[in-house]
Amino acid sequence: MAFTVCVLTAAAKRDTYIASYIAGEAPVTGHDVMEEMITKHDMPQRRVIAWFVNNYTRPLDWVVDEDATVEFITSTSPTGQRIYKRTLGFVLIIACARVLKRKAILRHSIADSHYWEFEDGPVTQSDVDRIKAEMSDIIRRDSAITREILTIDKARRVFQRQGEPEIAELFVRANLDPVEVYRCGERYGYFCGGPLASSTGALRMFDVVLYEHGMLLRFPRPDAPDKMPELKLEPSMGKVFFDYAHWLQVLDLNYLNKLHHRVTEGRIQELILIAEAFHSQSLGNIAEDIAAKPVKVVTIAGPSGSGKTTFSERLKVQLMVCGKTPVTLPLDNYFKEREDSPKDETGEYDYERLDALDLELLGDNLTRILAGEEVVTPVYNFITGKKEPGKVIKLKPSDVLIMEGIHGLNDQILAMIPENGRYGVFVSPLTGICIDPHNRTSTSDNRLLRRIIRDYRTRGKSAQVTLEVYPKVIRGAKQYIFPYRSRANAIFNSSLPYELGVLKPYVEPLLHTVDENSSVFSEALRLLNILRFVPALNNDGIPNNSVIREFIGGSCLDV
Repeated sequence: MAFTVCVLTAAAKRDTYIASYIAGEAPVTGHDVMEEMITKHDMPQRRVIAWFVNNYTRPLDWVVDEDATVEFITSTSPTGQRIYKRTLGFVLIIACARVLKRKAILRHSIADSHYWEFEDGPVTQSDVDRIKAEMSDIIRRDSAITREILTIDKARRVFQRQGEPEIAELFVRANLDPVEVYRCGERYGYFCGGPLASSTGALRMFDVVLYEHGMLLRFPRPDAPDKMPELKLEPSMGKVFFDYAHWLQVLDLNYLNKLHHRVTEGRIQELILIAEAFHSQSLGNIAEDIAAKPVKVVTIAGPSGSGKTTFSERLKVQLMVCGKTPVTLPLDNYFKEREDSPKDETGEYDYERLDALDLELLGDNLTRILAGEEVVTPVYNFITGKKEPGKVIKLKPSDVLIMEGIHGLNDQILAMIPENGRYGVFVSPLTGICIDPHNRTSTSDNRLLRRIIRDYRTRGKSAQVTLEVYPKVIRGAKQYIFPYRSRANAIFNSSLPYELGVLKPYVEPLLHTVDENSSVFSEALRLLNILRFVPALNNDGIPNNSVIREFIGGSCLDV
């Protein structure tokens, strides 16, 4: 073997290591490379879970037989964390089948955990104890997880024998031939998000907790990989997840193969109308709750790509139905002048932070507006980076002020409004159709796909640029948005069960433009691998006030 470390200091800060490999007489695996790096370059072995080979995410047993640039992935990186979670999920599936002979199904995420159920009934504490013991034993034995390539007909037979016909059907729907699967002992698994760890010994930390009629599979945080974080459950969030999951069950739309069935049966328009009616009903319920209380200010918050603007515009209409006169005040218009904006560790402007807003001006304007004064509010010019005079607001007795922005539920914002006169709403696409029993569509991926399309359509930004800045958006949401969602009086789930099919024709071509040498190339591939299982839908029957119109265009609202 012949390796040259080409980047070490900058990469080491991210807990990753990059090397150039000059092909020798024999091919090598990631394990071989890692052993040499440990010996010759003092690279710490702990937490390495996979590697990039020429920017493609590969398991450590992947064989390299040509010149290549390789980079080790640790479980503390975003990519490594996803691999850790996928692999741990596979171990849970194996444990449930071995000790209980039951089929485990991944539903959604709750409290930084994955919520699993059994297909045939509720989970008990005794089940959880046996599952944890078996998982610990599998991890202790450091069982090998091998990657195998099967023809589509063999893969279908394997997963049908395992009692997973939904997975087998998706192979056909996606015309996936051959099929890349993973095997641990006698069990096969398919995971469309990317590779798994090459052995179970990489999974040092986990927990399984009984929750409702299922269980939570818990993981360590990337910034503290050697301990389990405190479990913080939000009952209101859990109710939204379970209510939506029940609604999807009633519609028989638990997995993507059912969406394919709707297409072949010619029933997509029916689904669109039902989904949009569900949104309208939820909006109407929130508006009626607001109208029944002495509310003067509605604050709307949610992460980027949630559809907050569409929600606020539709809420205006619903409040008018309830006899109220709503007035909007977007928080984005209170950004500081660009030269005064805070910067992140790279020196770039950070608009995710609360102190990116001119809180002093906002507080002054709110105080005067609520006192009944006439106030000239600002409008922020995103081209010049300066505030300009905007609309004039003067609240009448029946008026309700609607404030929308990512920080709408922040304590410092809420402190500017009398407690008995405010109402908070958290908006986000919280859950959706699972790909199959073991692969879910994440809420952050959903928001990311929406944002890629909107950034390109309205701002001319490439998918690569959006992917590059998105980790900063996610960090900002975790720090400045999600901690305050418990302040909400209501939660609006802005996901639509058909939307991935509508987003697919828009976003796939954009993802294909990401450069192979880009740091986000593997992320683009991951999203494309997920989208291959989604049926492409046209947008003809989507109402022009739908939240999805905020991203693909054609909205009749001011978004």
